[in-house]
Amino acid sequence: MKRFRWEFVLGVFLIALSALLYLVHYVIFRNAHHIFVYLVGDLAFLPIEVLLVTIIIHRLLTLREKRMMLEKLNMVIGAFFSEVGTQLLKLFSSFDPHREVLAGALVVGKEWTSNDFSDVRARVAHHGYDVSPQVADIEGLKQFLIERRPFLLGLLENPNLLEHESFTNLLWAVFHLTEELAFRRDVGNLHRADSEHLAGDMKRAYALLVSEWLAYMEHLRANYPYLFSLAMRTNPFDPEARPEVQ
Repeated sequence: MKRFRWEFVLGVFLIALSALLYLVHYVIFRNAHHIFVYLVGDLAFLPIEVLLVTIIIHRLLTLREKRMMLEKLNMVIGAFFSEVGTQLLKLFSSFDPHREVLAGALVVGKEWTSNDFSDVRARVAHHGYDVSPQVADIEGLKQFLIERRPFLLGLLENPNLLEHESFTNLLWAVFHLTEELAFRRDVGNLHRADSEHLAGDMKRAYALLVSEWLAYMEHLRANYPYLFSLAMRTNPFDPEARPEVQ
């Protein structure tokens, strides 16, 4: 209410000031025709000014602000893969009986183009992401995620993540899997139905993680060659990857 009153008072003051200036102009020059000619001209240009300021310029500023926000979000995504994502990909792929098929597509090269990333994204979308509970080190996965739960909670508290829906979905999937594992005292002795339920949660997080990892790699290739070089040398899908420069 106070804000509305302040804006109303300011509006009345500006209109009164404009009227006063027009009156001073008339008193000095005694030419009402000249005043009305410029007044109508200014009013005629007003819709164009509104178009330029409120639509075009505002849209450009909004796009610039969104790009800056997405750049900050990519820094958050980079921290996620550094602390959680890359190691989690290694764990999930070790549980995948068809990991060789996926790994064959995800050995990213420095010569890759945007078309290469698009083609691989289409290929991995058809991967089953089946996780075999029989070969999965559930206890190791549980300990890994529980140790990083504070980090995941910190990411979920970031309000800017709402601008990145796919990454937010990934965080929720990983955090949900963490909670599911944390509530089970003995993950090494699960009923078959419960084991299959966890496998479904792992499959969801696995598929989202691969998709986001590809998008992050493409971002690094286009914007940060030195970070992309390290990411290639620590590629969780490349058995020949070594962090040391060969």
